[in-house]
Amino acid sequence: MSPALPWIAALGCVLLLTQTAECFILPNSSHLESILSKYQHGEAHSRSKRAILFSDRQEILMLHNKLRGQVYPVASNMEHMTWDEELERSAHSWAQQCIWDHGPSDLIRSIGQNLAVHWGRYRSPAFHVQSWYDEVKDYTFPYPHECNPWCPDRCTGAMCTHYTQIVWATTNRIGCAVNVCKQMNVWGEIWENAVYLVCNYSPKGNWIGEAPYKTGRPCSECPPSYGGSCQNNLCYKGTCGGLGQGWGKM
Repeated sequence: MSPALPWIAALGCVLLLTQTAECFILPNSSHLESILSKYQHGEAHSRSKRAILFSDRQEILMLHNKLRGQVYPVASNMEHMTWDEELERSAHSWAQQCIWDHGPSDLIRSIGQNLAVHWGRYRSPAFHVQSWYDEVKDYTFPYPHECNPWCPDRCTGAMCTHYTQIVWATTNRIGCAVNVCKQMNVWGEIWENAVYLVCNYSPKGNWIGEAPYKTGRPCSECPPSYGGSCQNNLCYKGTCGGLGQGWGKM
């Protein structure tokens, strides 16, 4: 996990944080479901309670698919992304902890995760998603040779693992949550009323030694399960699946 060097605007801060690529054995679907189920119980996580506004959910999902469909070099196996309510609930559970770090540890081995936090002037979730994607400027396909930030307490240097998680071809499900933390410790500083965005992804991306996608004619290398369907350069199954100022990322 590696936070980027924050920039400070006149009225606040935004920070972004992503988990670094790690080599783990991918769990089977039933194992992942059993892990996710641990984060869906209790009143705060009931099916009747949303972890994010529906409009924000739509905006996040639409922007992810738009960005995935416009990668360069062009992708031949980029899958259409859908919303996953189990991932949303797990993101909500973690956002409620108001911890500026990736987690929980037992779940993070099985999913991908991008984080962002800001205070001050309003920032939409899409603002953070776009900032994750904009790390493409420091990325060279197929491997992020230039992106190796030095991260003792705060990270310095180019980062691109937010971008690669967004455009990881086989990552086809996402669930996010937003929580306002009354107080949040961000690298030793206490932020008041910090707006915390957590996005969880499955299957996870950022595997060491692997490119995020294959290049070639759009949809020419889609998995057989898509039946040859293609929409906006994405392998598509025909269902949409759910549909102050300062900042940083993880």
